[in-house]
Amino acid sequence: MKKAAGVKKIGKVMGEYKAGSLHSGKGGPVVTNRKQAVAIAMSEAKMPMRGQRTAKNKAKK
Repeated sequence: MKKAAGVKKIGKVMGEYKAGSLHSGKGGPVVTNRKQAVAIAMSEAKMPMRGQRTAKNKAKK
């Protein structure tokens, strides 16, 4: 089975975090907080953070 593009991106970013090469912003400081790394991964994969409101969620309420 093929992985979705977003899942691949998250895996790549979290691998960078684990290796200690993930930076916040372009050439910013190295990320040492796991929660920040997850936020960066979700942002790069264009996926909503858990519990975040999206157009789909707003339509339900």
